[in-house]
Amino acid sequence: MKLTLKSILNRKFTSGLTLFSICISVFLLLSVDTVRKEAKHSFTNTISGTDLLVGARSGSVQLLLYSVFCIGNATNNIGWDSYQKISSHKSVAWAIPISLGDSHKGYRVMGTTQDYFKHYRFADDRGLDFEQGKHFDGVYDAVIGAEIAESLGYKIGDQLTLAHGVNDTGFSRHDDKPFILTGILARTGTPVDRTIHVSLEGIEALHIDWQSGTQSRNKVTAEQTLEMDLQPKQITAFMLGLKSKMEIFRIQRAINKYKKEPLLAVLPGLALGELWQLIGVAEKALLIIAVFVLLNSFVGLLTGILSSLNERRREIAILRSLGCRPNQIFVLLASESLLFAVLGCALGLAVFFGAVLMSQSLLQGYGLTISLTSFGSEQLALVAAVVGMSLLIGCIPGYRAYKQSLADGMSIKL
Repeated sequence: MKLTLKSILNRKFTSGLTLFSICISVFLLLSVDTVRKEAKHSFTNTISGTDLLVGARSGSVQLLLYSVFCIGNATNNIGWDSYQKISSHKSVAWAIPISLGDSHKGYRVMGTTQDYFKHYRFADDRGLDFEQGKHFDGVYDAVIGAEIAESLGYKIGDQLTLAHGVNDTGFSRHDDKPFILTGILARTGTPVDRTIHVSLEGIEALHIDWQSGTQSRNKVTAEQTLEMDLQPKQITAFMLGLKSKMEIFRIQRAINKYKKEPLLAVLPGLALGELWQLIGVAEKALLIIAVFVLLNSFVGLLTGILSSLNERRREIAILRSLGCRPNQIFVLLASESLLFAVLGCALGLAVFFGAVLMSQSLLQGYGLTISLTSFGSEQLALVAAVVGMSLLIGCIPGYRAYKQSLADGMSIKL
């Protein structure tokens, strides 16, 4: 090993480049592997602590998309009576109604209740926090996600004009009933960041004088609306939290067999898993890219040792003449490759841990909860595989040196 170290130090520049290449490759491999796993984990925890999502009968992924991700539209609405009956069941701990259909500058509007801010959970049971302001109290109050506040530059007290439907055009805007911004939620890395939250009464107030997608001639002012009955007749979907997890499948079956109207109840975790199977191709692509980067590093390691082998033939011949056996020459070059791998992996791990510590708070804002505890046996197996592969690669120049004869080495002309 002492001879190996001296040989490496004798070629400081090329050895440094080889170490740097392995270090960066190991860092990229560990980073991509960790990020892809945490991305999947964070995605499947976009909604956490909710036992059932309930909507009009359609498909589980479609229900998940419009009720959690605010993408697309429901096939039908749910009657308010049905919601009240199901939410008042003795097994239900809490229920969050959701009403969709409006938008603001490309962002979806969600009508709900204050229970949404109390019970909605994401990323392993994390609750919603306010960066500024508070939840809505009045009919025309609104709470927005962090991404909307950042991209549109909104602050507490600003007015928001909502639009009917997903297209924010002049004739579809509710100009006569502006909303006041009362709260900005802290960044979560979930669809909450891109959603405007208002009360169910606010949604009803907007559409009190609208019929078939157009505003009637008999307009009702914002002040007049406040004196009217704003209890919703229909909602888009609702979330359920049950008192006991043992009741989930029984309540799910009961909702799916509900006689008054066709409903669908799904487990959010299962629906998220189905959706990830459709969009998780990028996760595999990232890992493949990292593997190719690592392979490129191995090729560089092999090329570096092989290219120096011709220059070291006299050195090898002298070692042979001093009594080194061919198998010792083989071990010398193989151990050199192994040493490169061990040092490169150690540096790569140090850079990886440093990057994790520095980027924890930043990544949390995007829904990625990466910490040092994310490093486990799988990552250690990857590092061990890198070391093992490097040792195998080192056997190639070692074998070539093993086959070189003493006379061949001494006959080199300078």
